[in-house]
Amino acid sequence: MSIRALVCGAGGFIGAHLVKKLKQEGYWVRGVDLKYPEYYHSVADEFVLGDLRDPFFCSKVLNEKFDCIYQLAADMGGAGYIFTGDNDADLMTNSALINLNILSLVKQYGVGKIFYSSSACIYPEHNQLDPANPNCEESSAYPANPDSEYGWEKLFSERLYLSYAKNFGTNVRIARFHNVFGPEGTWTGGKEKAPAAICRKVAQASSGSSVEIWGDGLQTRSFLYIDECLEGVQRLMDNDFTGPVNIGSDEMVSINELAELVISISGKQLSLNNIPGPMGVRGRNSDNRLIKEKLKWAPSSMLAVGMEQTYKWVEAQVQKK
Repeated sequence: MSIRALVCGAGGFIGAHLVKKLKQEGYWVRGVDLKYPEYYHSVADEFVLGDLRDPFFCSKVLNEKFDCIYQLAADMGGAGYIFTGDNDADLMTNSALINLNILSLVKQYGVGKIFYSSSACIYPEHNQLDPANPNCEESSAYPANPDSEYGWEKLFSERLYLSYAKNFGTNVRIARFHNVFGPEGTWTGGKEKAPAAICRKVAQASSGSSVEIWGDGLQTRSFLYIDECLEGVQRLMDNDFTGPVNIGSDEMVSINELAELVISISGKQLSLNNIPGPMGVRGRNSDNRLIKEKLKWAPSSMLAVGMEQTYKWVEAQVQKK
């Protein structure tokens, strides 16, 4: 008998890829989201379109005990959406309502395991001021001081899931994602993240021109290719470790270096034009000591490999416009 899985956020970038992976592994999958995947038809056995902020709708899609639930649904976006401050109330309210609704029904029906996708944005701003030496060890999350309301909501929801585990025996798994990227993700419109945004800018630029980069470009990050993200999620679900645990690459680069990499992949002659814009923290990198200890595994794919695939895909989308 097939393992029955519910993927919340199945119309989003990570969720849509996760549905494909689960189906390849023989799962029966019900996907749910406000929207269908943007670039292809979902392969979920059932795809229910609706709003997980609505408790009545939630009760229609989570109406049985699933073997596993993957809770990826959230209000989110890139720096232009999260760090301006214009969307803080929506970011906190929308995502918190989804998690409260889902957990109330899990308490009623039960679940084999439920995965919650948290974020590296929960880490304290004061530990990420030095772009060369950020501290994102899991235990460094407290005393809490995220640099965005998005991060505060994620931290609250981590504690919400852990509280349900403690009080009701809910079998939870929690991962903190670090900048997941790859083909078939948002690449324009304001909610795209840095890898896709830079790929778009480079693809649209003509040789001899410049590419705009927000800030001085010296802020550092690590970026995780989608395939390795999904591998990490499944390894966590198959393990007895609850988390929270980082799932991210530890190959740290500056945003300027990321842009130079994309320019190199494109083969164009372009320069960088650093302009004022939202940047987030000065430095962030995945600390992978705990995932190596608990899961005997950590992401290892080189950034350049994933960026080449992502640039080719974004370039194709730009050419279609």
